[in-house]
Amino acid sequence: MKVPNVRLSAVETFIFCFVFFACTSLLAQPNTQKQKVEIKSGYLEIKPEIPDAIIYTKDENGQVYVVHEGVEMWCNQAYLYSKDNFVKAYGEVKISQGDTVTMNSTYAEYNGNTSFAFASGDVVLREPQTTLTTDTLYFDRIKQQAYYRSGGKVVDTASTLTSRIGRYYAETKKYSFLSDVKIVNPKYTVNSEQLDFYSETGGAYLYGESTIVSETSTVYCERGYYDTRADTGYFVKNSRIDYENRTLYGDSIYFDRNKSFASATNNIKVLDTLNKSVIRGHYAEVFREKDSVFITKRAVAVTLRDKDSLYVHADTLRITGKPENRILRGFYRARMFKYGAPGEEPTSGKCDSIFSSESLGITKLLREPVLWSGENQMTGDTIHLISNKVTEKLDTLKVFNNSFLVQKDSVGYNQVKGERLIGLFTNNELDTVSIIKNAEVIYYPRNEDDELIGINNTVSSSIELYMKEQRITGTKFMKKAKGKLYPESELPVNARLLKGFIWRGDERLLTVNDLFKGKPMPILPKIQGIPLPEDEGDFFEDLPDDKVILPEASKLKPSDLQNREDDPKVKTREDEDDNEVEGDDGS
Repeated sequence: MKVPNVRLSAVETFIFCFVFFACTSLLAQPNTQKQKVEIKSGYLEIKPEIPDAIIYTKDENGQVYVVHEGVEMWCNQAYLYSKDNFVKAYGEVKISQGDTVTMNSTYAEYNGNTSFAFASGDVVLREPQTTLTTDTLYFDRIKQQAYYRSGGKVVDTASTLTSRIGRYYAETKKYSFLSDVKIVNPKYTVNSEQLDFYSETGGAYLYGESTIVSETSTVYCERGYYDTRADTGYFVKNSRIDYENRTLYGDSIYFDRNKSFASATNNIKVLDTLNKSVIRGHYAEVFREKDSVFITKRAVAVTLRDKDSLYVHADTLRITGKPENRILRGFYRARMFKYGAPGEEPTSGKCDSIFSSESLGITKLLREPVLWSGENQMTGDTIHLISNKVTEKLDTLKVFNNSFLVQKDSVGYNQVKGERLIGLFTNNELDTVSIIKNAEVIYYPRNEDDELIGINNTVSSSIELYMKEQRITGTKFMKKAKGKLYPESELPVNARLLKGFIWRGDERLLTVNDLFKGKPMPILPKIQGIPLPEDEGDFFEDLPDDKVILPEASKLKPSDLQNREDDPKVKTREDEDDNEVEGDDGS
C-alpha cells in the first residue's frame, strides 16, 4: 500500500528522528521534552515476516526524508522498531545540519534508548575543514564522539591522515589517532605512535616515537607539535633534525620548513658527519639553504684531527659553507685547545676572534692572540696555525707583526722577538722557530749538566731556534749585529726583559675545561614542555556482555561495543604522573 505523505504517531516520529546518527555531533544535547519528527515523504509498508518493524521506502518523489530540530536525514529504506526505540537505515544514508557537517554511509542504525549509533559501508563524515572516510563508525550522541578501529582516513585542506584507530571529538573538533598513524603531505610524511589533530587549526600533537620525513630533512621527537598548514613545528623530548650530513639535537627545537630554518635551546649538539666535528652549546640556529649554523651560550666546536680533537670555543660560533668547504668563525673571547701526544704538553690559545677552514687546513687567531705550544708562549698581531691536509698533523706556525716568543726558565724567561715568526712542527711538536727581521733574543743557555752558562742578549736580522721536547736547545743568528753572553751576575734584572714582554702563563689552558675558565655558566631558560593529553576515558564503557543494551534487530554483537584488550591504549597525563610517582625514591 502506497502512502505518499505519511504522518506517523508522536512516538514513531520521535524514534525515527535518530535514524541517521551521522554527525549527530552537531545536534544539541537531548532535551528532557521529546520533540516530534516530521516525515516528509516515504512509501510505508508492513511485512508479515518482520512483524516488529514498520518499513519506509523511497518513492518516485525521492528518498525517505526526515526533519528534526534543523537536522535533515535521507535514506532509501528505513526499518523502525517502535518497541525497542530502534531504527535501521539502508541505502545512500545521509544526514545534514546546516552547512557544517554531513555524513554518508550505505547502512546505519540508531538506538534511541542509549543515543548510540553505528554506521557501516563507505562511511564519509564531512566538516568544513576535513573529510573522514572509514568502513565502520560508532557514534555516541551523549559524549558527542565518533570512533573507528578498523582503519580510517582524514583528508585535510593540506594533508591526508590515516590510522588504524581514530576518535573524533565533535565539541573540540579534535581527532585522536592511534596505531600506524601517518600524515601524508606533498612536502613531507609524518609517522607517529599517537597523534592529536585539531581540524580547525591544522595543529598536530605528536606523542611517542615520531618522525617527519622530507627530501631535505628528517625530524625525530617523542613529544612535539606541528602546524600542518603553516609548516612550522616545536619538538621536545629526545628531539633532533637530520639533514644530509648534519644533525641538530636539543632539548627544544623550533622548525620552519618555509624558511629552511631551525633553532634549538638547551643542551645543543650539531653533528657534522662529513667533517667529523660536533658543536655544542645552549642555543643554536640552522639555516639549511645557506649551509649556516649559529651557536652560542657556552659554545664549543670539536673537530677530530690526527686521531685527536681540536676544541674551539667563543661566545658565539658560526659555521658556514658547503660540507667540502666549511668555515668556522668564533667571535668574542675565543679559545682553542688540543691535547698533545702521550707525554707531551697540549697546544692552546686565546684571542678575540678565530677562523678555521678544514679544507685549507688553517686556523687563524685574530686580535690580541696568544698561543701556547708546550711551554712556549707566542704572541703577535695575528697567529696562523697550518695543518697538513693529508696527515691532519700541525705543520707550520706563523705569527705576523710584533711576534714574541717566551719560554719560562728556572732563573728567568727565554725571549725572542721580531717582526715575524715561523715555526715548524714534527709530530705536532714545535721543533724549529725562525724570527725574521729586527730579531732580538734573551736566552739562558745551559751545558750538558743543565748548568747555566750565562745570559745571551743578541740583536740580529733573523734568528733560528732549535727545540727538543718543546725547549730551546740551540740558536743560530743570521747577519748578527751585536750581542753578548753575559755572566748571570753582570746583567741587571731590569735588563733581562725585552721591550713589549708580557707573561700570560696564568691564562694558559691546561685542560678542555679551561676553555670556559673565568666565564659564568649561562642561565638556561626553562623549556615549556608538551604534556600528554588528559584522560578522557575509553569510548566504550567496560560492561559485561549481559549489561550491554543492544536491540535484537541490531547487526552488532555485545563484543562490538566493548574495548579490546589487544588494542593500544592512549597515553595520557595520568600515565605520566603515575610514572613520576613510581620513580620517586621517597627521599
